[in-house]
Amino acid sequence: MAAPKKGRRPAGAQSRPGRALAFILIAMVALTGGMFWSGHTTPRLGIDLAGGTSITLKAKADPGQESAVNETNMNTAVGIIERRVNGLGVSEAEVQTQGRENIIVNIPRGTNEKQAREQVGTTAQLYFRPVLAVAPAVPPQQAPSTGTTGSPSSSPKPSASSSGATAGEKSTGPTATGTPKATATTQGRVLSEALKAPSPTPTGSASPSGSASPKATPTPTAPPAPDAATAALQQKFASLNCLDPKQRSAAGKGVKPSEPTVACGEDDPGIWSKYLLGPAEVEGRDVDDAQGAFDQQRGMWIVTMDFTGAGSKKFQSITSKLSQQTDPQNRFAIVLDGQVVSAPSVRQTLSASAEISGNFNQQSAQDLGNILSYGALPLTFDTQSVDTVTAALGGDQLEAGLIAGAIGLGLVVLYLVVYYRGLSLVAILSLGVSALLTYVIMALLGPAIGFALNLPAVCGAIVAIGITADSFIVYFERVRDELREGRTLRPAVERAWPRARRTILVSDFVSFLAAAVLFIVTVGKVQGFAFTLGLTTLLDIVVVFLFTKPVMTLLARTKFFGNGHPWSGLDPKRLGAKPPLRRSRRTTAPAGPVEPKEA
Repeated sequence: MAAPKKGRRPAGAQSRPGRALAFILIAMVALTGGMFWSGHTTPRLGIDLAGGTSITLKAKADPGQESAVNETNMNTAVGIIERRVNGLGVSEAEVQTQGRENIIVNIPRGTNEKQAREQVGTTAQLYFRPVLAVAPAVPPQQAPSTGTTGSPSSSPKPSASSSGATAGEKSTGPTATGTPKATATTQGRVLSEALKAPSPTPTGSASPSGSASPKATPTPTAPPAPDAATAALQQKFASLNCLDPKQRSAAGKGVKPSEPTVACGEDDPGIWSKYLLGPAEVEGRDVDDAQGAFDQQRGMWIVTMDFTGAGSKKFQSITSKLSQQTDPQNRFAIVLDGQVVSAPSVRQTLSASAEISGNFNQQSAQDLGNILSYGALPLTFDTQSVDTVTAALGGDQLEAGLIAGAIGLGLVVLYLVVYYRGLSLVAILSLGVSALLTYVIMALLGPAIGFALNLPAVCGAIVAIGITADSFIVYFERVRDELREGRTLRPAVERAWPRARRTILVSDFVSFLAAAVLFIVTVGKVQGFAFTLGLTTLLDIVVVFLFTKPVMTLLARTKFFGNGHPWSGLDPKRLGAKPPLRRSRRTTAPAGPVEPKEA
């Protein structure tokens, strides 16, 4: 057997432990600096610790379709509402059914509760309706003499691009051209023409002799008298006051998708307009995906929409009609829960995808994309109650949990000190590094992904103390086994590492796998436990590889630990080490049988 070459280090040797320590030190400083720079120096707390809002929704089916309130549709609604809430960055929200027709939504404090409450309560289906007429928010007799109250005429007008329909701000108000004024006469004429929409016929007719009728030249005639339903809708549109919250909320409610309706839309904060809308042409469930995105080329926020196969055909049909109209009849209104959330204009035929652009900011673009993505609920829901949840009980439980965790941590440290003596310093420092990284990352994950710390998550962090300490113990015992075999500390540290590393990785992989499965198959608070357990398991690997092992390598070079001081925890005599192995010369046996010598 060839002798090993000189200068070759044993397997598992680490020549520069300072590099690993420098790396983890830089990471700790960077994360801590980022935490203070962001201003979020404490983790966000869940609803059970910080309190929040609890919303109760009751399912309601349309008349004659009571069977729609079933388990399948309720579960679908729960999933959509949960995605809608999480789309706002509200993590740790609980959405679950209660009984046969109720859904409970718990939103933790510290998030945009008002925004989440509005979108959670807005549970009706989403529709795309053509705009027939637009008028200022208040009836003419209530309008101030100084000007209109609705959207100003100078609002940016929607435009169209090759990629899709474009909208001027979040919604579009009346413009200087083609907009009906707030007068009863003008409104009546526009509504009659829009609602009746008679088929165009020539004013004159051919005579039997083939000569044109004397009345071939069109003459202005009064529009046909509206029927009772049209007249009622005209009156409702004329008298609608969108500045009145009660009228605004009631407008458009209880109207079938196949019927025309009136609705209110907010052009800018506090500036409303009222809309007369035709029957729904596209439903929210026809939208496959929608999201707010930043267009780098144009330097603006936009909302992109993709439709399903059936939705593409419907959208192509309506946009081909709208593109031939003038403002405001070339617009389609996106209506959610009876309110117009956007009314972009169309200048060309669109099909599978569309783009809404204009004076969006990041928040308004993401809000509209969220509504379009998750607005198609299979049922209609009424908000039964909105209650504020106090954190008194959760605070007491948190205090008790922290006390229990402190007692457990103290017992672990006491055991390490008694059993490992000086070696326990490495374990305690490693636990401190792991705790610091866990705290800083949790604080940063709050604003980053909406992570909220709840009671189960605190339990997961406490359980992680044992997992982390177990990794240190595995490595320490491997080192002590090598010392018992008669090796000195420096080679013992390096030889023990490959075996300990394999055991630590397998153990942490099993813990992480269990946490991942638990996170996937559960909802609500249990996910907080699984997330924290998985996070601390990953951090355990980072700390052991980049801190514990390098520190052990450096301590093995010191006199106190290298010579096996009785208080180092690595005393060979106390461990019952064998004497160092020595080589002895062997007597070479003769090749053949040995014959006795003659006397």
